[in-house]
Amino acid sequence: MGRIPYIGQASSLEPFASPDHLDPQLLSFLEEASGRLCQWLSSASQTGPLPPLNNLPEVPPRIEGLSSELLLADLQLVMEGAYQPSHPGALAHLDPPPLTASIVADLICAGINNNLLAEELSPSLSQLERELCQWFSERLGMPRHSGGVAASGGSLSNLMALVVARQHLNLQNDPNAVILASADSHVSLAKAIRVMGLAPESLQRVPVDKEGRLSIESLKEQLNSLKREGRRCFAVVATAGTTVRGAIDPLADIADISSREGIWLHVDAAIGGVFALSKSTSSLVDGISKADSVTLNPQKLLGITKTSSLLLVAKRSNLLSAFATGLPYIEPAWGEAHGGEMGLQGTRSAEVLKLWLGLRQLGEIGIQSLLDQAIHRRCYLHKKLDGSAFKILSGPLHLIACSPRDLAPSQAKAWSISTRKKLLDEKFMLSRPVHEGCYYLKAVMGNPHTQLSHLDMLAILLNQSLGALPDE
Repeated sequence: MGRIPYIGQASSLEPFASPDHLDPQLLSFLEEASGRLCQWLSSASQTGPLPPLNNLPEVPPRIEGLSSELLLADLQLVMEGAYQPSHPGALAHLDPPPLTASIVADLICAGINNNLLAEELSPSLSQLERELCQWFSERLGMPRHSGGVAASGGSLSNLMALVVARQHLNLQNDPNAVILASADSHVSLAKAIRVMGLAPESLQRVPVDKEGRLSIESLKEQLNSLKREGRRCFAVVATAGTTVRGAIDPLADIADISSREGIWLHVDAAIGGVFALSKSTSSLVDGISKADSVTLNPQKLLGITKTSSLLLVAKRSNLLSAFATGLPYIEPAWGEAHGGEMGLQGTRSAEVLKLWLGLRQLGEIGIQSLLDQAIHRRCYLHKKLDGSAFKILSGPLHLIACSPRDLAPSQAKAWSISTRKKLLDEKFMLSRPVHEGCYYLKAVMGNPHTQLSHLDMLAILLNQSLGALPDE
């Protein structure tokens, strides 16, 4: 039988690579695309974090497919309008530049197009994911039978953890079941409550202390109050790295209380969990080993390309108990279970590949250096800011936020808008979070391209902004 032609193909670049021989057109296409990407990365310091407004290419497909030259031109337009995380002034969010090995692994991941749904669709990668999750669990000090599953982002990891927690305590049908978390916990918990069919008040916020850490005394009081009301708490969520200041809840104390009360402890360590990987910083998350489940996002500091999140559990079997439904259309698993039965997602790309290769590129020394330098940059900027004139929010990690003292909320908002604009003019991008009703400017110190000289200039600009405070 002859080969079926692809109708409408306007180029020698075939839509699918040949299974019979090396495809020179695909090779040329990849080389040209890679070259353009490398050029884009290399121009970061000239462009600034945010691009100028650009016209996007056409969105709908044309009647006939485009040539490789036109496809590359379209890609160029998209790149020119993209956010540039490699710029030294890109400090607004937890979005560092990507590791070079992780970029390559992401390309290979797309090319092999394996599916972590089932082992027969990803034989080597399913095993790699299991073993890498076990390695992470061991580095966190979790028990022997711990492990986990990769997920598309920390919000999904948190949701899955809470589903497992409710299942574990047999409270799936209790509409009055409660989750306790700090007042500064992540917004993904509120989303999880909605998805789980619980009322908004099922997520009860626990006050924090002056350092932004969950108050142990308040936690005890709220647990006692729930007992008097006859309501069950199926999970306490501790945070290791809040989004504004990077505060870490007292994990060991919370773990002791949760264990004594028979409540599932989930640690949302999407930001701070990676600090457990290095001996020099692991004490920052002391007590994380006692968690029943942990969310950890290597994408937020280690430079793993998006998305890269892990849900780790003290007992791997709890994942299977919560999510296994059987896959009657798939051959039985060769290992413990198919990946599609270890979490909410069925079809999944081999995201574990970019995490594994990125860690291999960094090595233990490289991981420690990234963590230590991020904290050092935060400490350096903190010392350069005028502490007598700024309210400064920070914690032990690599986040820092500031706002002028003694301003009304409306004044703080106006200051944050005007100062952020001036900073953008100087190619510094900070974010504008609201904390306890006040606007701040926040810097995340996870960008390895940011030098101390950049922070000197940033501190000068921020301190100068105090001389032009808005009127009431």
